[in-house]
Amino acid sequence: MKMVGALLAVFRTAAGYTQQSLGEVFAGVGEQTIASIEQGRRRLMPDLADQFDELLDTRGALAEALKYMPEVDLVPLWAEEFLQREREAIAISWYESQVLPGLLQTDTYAEGVFRSRVPVYDEDEIAQLVAGRVERRAILHQKDRPMTSFVIWEPVVNAPIGGTDVWVEQLRHLRTCSELPGLMLQVLPLKRTTHAGLNGPFILLETPEHQRLAYMETQRGSQLVADQDEVAILNQKYAMLRSQALTPEDTRDLLDRLLGEQ
Repeated sequence: MKMVGALLAVFRTAAGYTQQSLGEVFAGVGEQTIASIEQGRRRLMPDLADQFDELLDTRGALAEALKYMPEVDLVPLWAEEFLQREREAIAISWYESQVLPGLLQTDTYAEGVFRSRVPVYDEDEIAQLVAGRVERRAILHQKDRPMTSFVIWEPVVNAPIGGTDVWVEQLRHLRTCSELPGLMLQVLPLKRTTHAGLNGPFILLETPEHQRLAYMETQRGSQLVADQDEVAILNQKYAMLRSQALTPEDTRDLLDRLLGEQ
């Protein structure tokens, strides 16, 4: 990534752009994103590489360089941009109906999730994936942490992924996370006769440039949505889900009851 970033810096300077002026050309990019790419802290995505090549008149050099970048981890390209956006977000809203949100998972729960994967991962792959998920949790504890909101369907909270001991440890972790500053945790009760999340999980992000994005995963891929009309619909759904879920206080009471039954 550093090589491609260095190439971008050379081409940008030769074309007479500063990081700020180049970032201003593309909606939702910004100076911070340009700096991160050039310093090798953020991968240059193929679609953005094509746009840079056209603007800077580099005859496809950046796009071609991306083809020869080594794969350094198990994170597919279609998910990598989301992880970058997640690290930089100033606000995260997450509805989950399958497994607990990655940012709230314990090490052992994450391991249980990865061991459920078909086709199966080998032990080295599982260890690498768990380490990556643990690293993501730092977002909730950093000095400039984002405002975060999680709405989780009740069956997810009750599912003993990884076994009973893992589940109890995970419940305790959720209870601790529910007290973190700037974090809202709400459970959507199973007894609701209707709710706004029947089409599946999704995540809403707000970037430092105040661009609003949405992210959704499927069985075989994912989608990062920048279309503001589509994002607005998901924002409306999330607002409805929060009103249909238990309050944060009632959610803590639910977790306390579940822990008291163990």
